[in-house]
Amino acid sequence: MFLGEFECKLDAKGRIILPSVLRKQLPQAAAERLVVNRGFEKCLVIYPKNEWDSITAELAKQNSYNARTREFIRYFTRGATELVMDNAGRILVPKPLQEYAALKTEIILSSQLNKVEIWSKESYDRLLSNEPEDFARLAEEVMGNKNNERREND
Repeated sequence: MFLGEFECKLDAKGRIILPSVLRKQLPQAAAERLVVNRGFEKCLVIYPKNEWDSITAELAKQNSYNARTREFIRYFTRGATELVMDNAGRILVPKPLQEYAALKTEIILSSQLNKVEIWSKESYDRLLSNEPEDFARLAEEVMGNKNNERREND
């Protein structure tokens, strides 16, 4: 699981130096191999390769005869690219993905449990300026029934 939020720079060649504290959090199984993909919002998502493999294995189990399933898989995997860190801890973000997420020089890497989102600083600041007024209510909606679900499944 990843932890932290990092302000970084995208250089003129489209590379990001992953902060050392983030690199240390990479699972050994990933062997510094990563996959970058489009996020559900206008951001990019970096997965350790082993995590991406688990996700795509789950997708492969879905019914490919269902049009909605095919559509989801097509859009979810669109632009997915395997990355390898160089000796300086840099990754190269493909140009089409940079354009999709409107990445400029100033970017934010935001840890999200098993993945890391890449945002333009401008988009990230705008996103977080819309924080729900009642965050406790959102927490209740998302997490509030966890104990009840566990009891029902036991």
